Formats: sequence, structure tokens, C-alpha cells
Amino acid sequence: MKTAFRDVKEEIRRRIVQGVWGAGDLLPNEVDLAQQFQCARATVNRAMRELADEGLVERKRKAGTRVLSSPVRQARFNIPIVRKEIEARGAMYRYALVNHEIIDTPDWLRARLGLEQGKQVLHLTCMHYGDSSPYQYEDRWINLAALPQASDADFGAVGPNEWLIAEVPYSDAEISFSALTAEPDVAKHLGCAHGDPLFLAERSTWFETRAITYVKLVFHRGYRMTTRY
Repeated sequence: MKTAFRDVKEEIRRRIVQGVWGAGDLLPNEVDLAQQFQCARATVNRAMRELADEGLVERKRKAGTRVLSSPVRQARFNIPIVRKEIEARGAMYRYALVNHEIIDTPDWLRARLGLEQGKQVLHLTCMHYGDSSPYQYEDRWINLAALPQASDADFGAVGPNEWLIAEVPYSDAEISFSALTAEPDVAKHLGCAHGDPLFLAERSTWFETRAITYVKLVFHRGYRMTTRY
């Protein structure tokens, strides 16, 4: 019988609550836990991510997972499909590919994602619209060493956001939010003035130890983000 991630999650929670793993303890790695529970590593990974979302454990890339000394309520940021986000607002979705190129990995991106020198990446820029109004400008970089199939994908038909979610899972993500002023090219695509204040979300994702993608998402004026914890 296949072990469900909920069973793995509840067993890990039980061990923490009963003191098998105390505050600050380093949990066994995902490979060892997968062997213990006789399940796939991805099953353990999902259980760990949900326990981290609930503030019971803390996960750090390359450093493992530890039991928190006291529960922390954490904000949850899912990776949304922008098409569904727009449609949920009652608007009609439209997508347009602006630029598509395969290039040598820039030094700044190699340093940011820990990529090998001499490898190539796919660079995409695209626009997402709601009821024909600009909604989001997407500046996306995909690691072709991890996803070589991306070089043949038809991004004129489907956006990279939706393609990646369907194509590959992620085990780790880093997300940051900031304000920026619109540069001329972004202002042109978002239909705003040069220098207008805009909302920026930056996101990097990995699967196990392999970097998948880095993206800058710039939203139209008046965009509002809501999360929960």
C-alpha cells in the first residue's frame, strides 16, 4: 500500500510532540526518512514543507530540517498559476511572449543560483493580461542543465509559469518582495509612466540540489497581494 504524505506528516508531528525529536534537533534527511516510511522522497518532502508552513520545523537548504524551539506561525506563499489568479478576479486572461533566447548564463545569475560556468539558460520575457489590461510583466530564466526540455517547449502557446508548475516539482524556494520604479521598457508593457512605483516579486526555485528557475514578476499599479498564516 502506498504511503500518503499525510501519514508521513502526522507521524513526524507525533514524534516531535512526544519528544522523540526535541527542540533544536536535526531531523533525519529525506532519503533516510523515505526508507523508514517506505515511500518516495517527494512524499517526505511534501510532508516536511507543510510542517514548515505550520511553524513546527525550520528547513534550510544544505543545512537540513530542525525542530523549532517554539512554534512559529508563518505566512504561506503558494506559487500561483497567473492565469487562474486573473480568472479568479473575474477577468479574461490573455498571454503574450515578448522575447525568447538561449544564452550563456550571466555571471550574476550563476552566482545567484549556484550554476556551473559554461552552461546555457533560457531567458523569456512575457506579458499577462486581464480583460486586455496589463497585469504582470514576467522576466524568467530557466536552467537548461536541469530542464533541457524547456528549449523545445512552445512558450508562444503557454506561459513559463504554467509550464513549469506542470513540468517539475520544487523542493525549495526563496521569495522576496520590493518596490521599484518603472524603467522605460517595463513602463511601456505595463501601460504606466516611466518612474511610476510598481510592485516586484522575485522568486528562485530548486528541486533537491538543482536550480530550476529565477523570475522577476512586476505587477501593474494598484496590485495587492494577500497571504495567510
